[in-house]
Amino acid sequence: MNGNIVEINFKLEKLLKRVEKPGRYIGGEVNSVSKDMDKVKTNFAFCFPDMYEIGMSYLGMQILYHVVNEEPDLYCQRAFAPAQDMETLMREENLPLVTLEKKVPLKNMDVIGFTLQYEMSFTTVLNMIDLAQIPIFAKDRGEDCPIIIAGGPCAYNPEPLTDFVDVFLIGDGEALLPEILRLYGELKAQGKTKDDFYKEACKIDGIYIPKFYEVIYNNDGTINKLCKLYSDTPDKVKRAILPEIESVDFPVNPIIPTIEAVHDRAVVETFRGCTRGCRFCQAGMIYRPVRERSKDRILNLAKCQLMNTGHDELSLLSLSTSDYSQFEDMIMELTDYSKSANVSLSLPSLRIDRFAFDVLNKIQEYKKSGLTYAPEAGTQRLRDVINKGVTEDDILNSVRQAIELGWNHIKLYFMIGLPTETYEDLDGIADIARKIKNISYEVNGNKGGRFRLTVSVSNFVPKADTPFQWVGQNTKETFAEKHNYLTQKLKIKGVTFNYHDNATSAYEAVFARGDRRTGKLLYEAFKLGCKLDGWSEYFKRDLWEKAFEISGIDRDFYTVRERGFDEVLPWDIIDSSVSKSFLKREAEKAYKAQITHDCRLGCVGCGINSRVKCEMAGIYSEKNNEQ
Repeated sequence: MNGNIVEINFKLEKLLKRVEKPGRYIGGEVNSVSKDMDKVKTNFAFCFPDMYEIGMSYLGMQILYHVVNEEPDLYCQRAFAPAQDMETLMREENLPLVTLEKKVPLKNMDVIGFTLQYEMSFTTVLNMIDLAQIPIFAKDRGEDCPIIIAGGPCAYNPEPLTDFVDVFLIGDGEALLPEILRLYGELKAQGKTKDDFYKEACKIDGIYIPKFYEVIYNNDGTINKLCKLYSDTPDKVKRAILPEIESVDFPVNPIIPTIEAVHDRAVVETFRGCTRGCRFCQAGMIYRPVRERSKDRILNLAKCQLMNTGHDELSLLSLSTSDYSQFEDMIMELTDYSKSANVSLSLPSLRIDRFAFDVLNKIQEYKKSGLTYAPEAGTQRLRDVINKGVTEDDILNSVRQAIELGWNHIKLYFMIGLPTETYEDLDGIADIARKIKNISYEVNGNKGGRFRLTVSVSNFVPKADTPFQWVGQNTKETFAEKHNYLTQKLKIKGVTFNYHDNATSAYEAVFARGDRRTGKLLYEAFKLGCKLDGWSEYFKRDLWEKAFEISGIDRDFYTVRERGFDEVLPWDIIDSSVSKSFLKREAEKAYKAQITHDCRLGCVGCGINSRVKCEMAGIYSEKNNEQ
């Protein structure tokens, strides 16, 4: 293999002179890890199905890269999707996709793993497998091929990828991924086969092996049942959950990208999970329960990362940053430190109703930037439907205080196509924008003209394991009508309006709620040349439409069709540990515009406490927590 690697390196060096941003492919970054591949039991390639600058911005990769490489018998290397210019040359030269660290072909690794962060990356997963010169279909891969695994939020509905992926990892990966890699290494050393590995792996919480199940369909195309083909495999795959994250290892020496990444900064995860219960939000459900890191540990991790990397920006990661239990104290200390260290502090995911403005005032003293809020819906009725938990007064009072403190650029995020939405709700978006502009003039007078407001809308996509998993999605024509309507309504001086592409939202929904049959659509799209579909310059709508024609997949069956509560859903094999009965109750409350209080005010009976006790719940009720 060494001779092969020398030849690959020679070819690669020649190609690098002919491509844009060769730094994407050279490796050797500060804090990357080098090990002797012959002295470890399992060689693993972490594959991010997008380009280098996107993948290197993903904290999950840095965490898993670190925890795997901390183990002496495991070695994690990285691979990313090449840009189009590089891919063209690779195919011309018959150069396989290789790891960054050792330039080893992926086909020579023991295990390769993909993170599934968004559905429109699925074609890139297939393209990377093909570039690696590995058979696309799992059934065609023999003992000499690596095992292909996948995890991440999209793995909670793994069915569209079951033809291509051998093993899915569901849940927190810090313990699960090393455990699976250790198991593989131990069995490999004993001369065991892949099937031996699968039969042992399926006994571990969080492991779903599609080949051990068969789907039976009804005449109308819905699912009748999922049959087990191997007796030891579970009836439902329980998500792997870390009971706490305070003691879990976290990287303080992250890899520093060779070229500028999309988010080139130090990042610390303050807590995992969310107590809010927004009914459209998959992350808010699948990452339960809330598990916090202590303030002192967060401060220490932040300082160590900044010292070890030289980054000039620090960001705190969570689903709702200002819900952290010691938020104000932590931010005050971090702000003082950031100011002394000449570092800017970024606070994404702030709640309008929880933001402490003495903290905001403190932050504005140094490297002030724009503020982002996400009301999600334009009227109180619809915010209650989605259980957002903020009022228009919360929004306007918060914005007024921000403007009074000197902020002159605010971004608002909304979602359209939500269940029960009417044009009155769309009018509410424009009304809020207009009121915010009026506030800027009230506060700043003639100087109010310098204030900028950006209104962005995304299209609602129903997701697995949410109260809205049963509802239909708007058609692309309806989305287009709503975008045109809002474009007219938001012709307000100083307001910029952005919206998401309609076609990609529909395709995303097909795979978000798709069954195994949608794998045919995915394969046809890949064969036609679809890849890097999250990039507007690479997205090819005409090819996707052709793939629908060839595959015979009925788009509306997966997107606009409403599901009944009693329908067997493709992802029912996965137990997220949030009970289906809770999701049904929340769906019923949504249609009555009834809110459910924050978990911090008392347990709402989602079912998670049957597995792991939520640190943040104020009240625990065994009765409410029954499945």
